[in-house]
Amino acid sequence: MRLIIALGGNALLRRDERLTPENQRRNIKTAVESLAPLAGGHDLVVTHGNGPQVGLLALQSAADKPDASYPLDILDAETEGMIGYLIEQELINVLPSDRLCATLLTQIEVDPDDPVFRSPGKPIGPVYTKAEAERLAQERGWRIAKDGAHYRRVVASPLPRKILQIDIIRLLLDRGVVVICAGGGGIPVVRDERGRLQGIEAVIDKDRASALLARELGADVLMMLTDADAVYRDWGTPEARALRVIPAVKARQMAFAPGSMAPKIAAACEFAETTGGTAFIGQLRDAAAILAGTAGTRISPQIDGIREWD
Repeated sequence: MRLIIALGGNALLRRDERLTPENQRRNIKTAVESLAPLAGGHDLVVTHGNGPQVGLLALQSAADKPDASYPLDILDAETEGMIGYLIEQELINVLPSDRLCATLLTQIEVDPDDPVFRSPGKPIGPVYTKAEAERLAQERGWRIAKDGAHYRRVVASPLPRKILQIDIIRLLLDRGVVVICAGGGGIPVVRDERGRLQGIEAVIDKDRASALLARELGADVLMMLTDADAVYRDWGTPEARALRVIPAVKARQMAFAPGSMAPKIAAACEFAETTGGTAFIGQLRDAAAILAGTAGTRISPQIDGIREWD
């Protein structure tokens, strides 16, 4: 089978942890231990989030001279290389010596007229108090929005349209290479009036990019791993219960948190409906059990014979 495994930011850095190299390496090592069994006998592509990392780099970049800070497309590339390096190294440490791994910086074309550029809403970086957020918004021209009990910077998150390195990814997979790509949703680029590529200030949603990647690669499975063990109905209430199987048509009718589960559900439905493949959402440590169908939530492309959602 051909598997696309998307590692959520919360799977790589727990919500209560500081963004240190040691914490990231430790969590990535744990993540890779869960992924390694899936590499046996399968084509494997790994994607990952970068929200905390790209936000921190943006903060550091603007610390001294805001007018000389690096744009988000360059910071996306930096975080894709940094996190990819850590994942690749840990995979090499646990996989058989004849199984090759490669990290590929991935440019993804977006529409410069995507309406999200007029109304950014993707949170990145650390959390702030209201007073801190208002100060940073004033000093740096950032857009700030409430994120739970705190505030975070928000940026544009356009839909991915085309993966520019898709042929290279196919070539690597055909050679049996484990590919780490489209990290942080990839590097957002647009074409100018002459067709030349250039970066744009944005962060692409990792799950939507992973779904596009899975469709273009003809994947059998798209698995999105996070810190939640399943998709829940009535999350946050006493009536909350895990949903083990959801038909895509029903999943689209349900309401989920816009900053966390909603993009995963949208990506899962896109993949299941357009390819007939299977999408899973669940906890990183349960990766093997999720693939076996004994953990997590499965998003089915059809409703026949499914009763668990009811």
